[in-house]
Amino acid sequence: MRFPAKTMTLTALFAVLTAVGAFIRVPFPPVPITLQTLFVFLSGTLLGSRMGALSQILYVGMGLIGLPVFTGGGGPQYILHPTFGYLLGFIAGAWTIGFISERARKNSFTVFMIACLSGTAVIYSLGAAGLYINLNYVAGKATTLRQVLEFGVIPFVAGDILKMLGTAVLASRVKDRLTRV
Repeated sequence: MRFPAKTMTLTALFAVLTAVGAFIRVPFPPVPITLQTLFVFLSGTLLGSRMGALSQILYVGMGLIGLPVFTGGGGPQYILHPTFGYLLGFIAGAWTIGFISERARKNSFTVFMIACLSGTAVIYSLGAAGLYINLNYVAGKATTLRQVLEFGVIPFVAGDILKMLGTAVLASRVKDRLTRV
């Protein structure tokens, strides 16, 4: 399988942007917002399902080989980290966003917003499941699903909605131009 240089460059760029986004924090109550999911959303909308997912696979791969690109560092032991499910969710979420975006007849704000909402549901589902499993079976701390949702999902919803809105606006204005270049 051969990919054009532009596609490979953008895929690598979004992997790096996701890594950088892990360390950019915007103060927002009750928890600060990082820009990781913004770049996951953009990778799916602008690169499509395969390349969007590949950019996130590269990001997760960089962290697992030991580069300190995750908010808690990096290395293969990160698989046992409570938030590793969210990282896997980035891959599936980018793919979902790209899949929906690719099948739309028109690149519009509404299409990209629906795609991002769907991708976010995937990210939250995998992340919350991973957090639940980790806390209950790796860390040995009895935790209910409600508790996981209270501290692993709900605090991030408002910030992610803002990032989805920004992505939908940006992608609806840029995607056609990006695919022509």
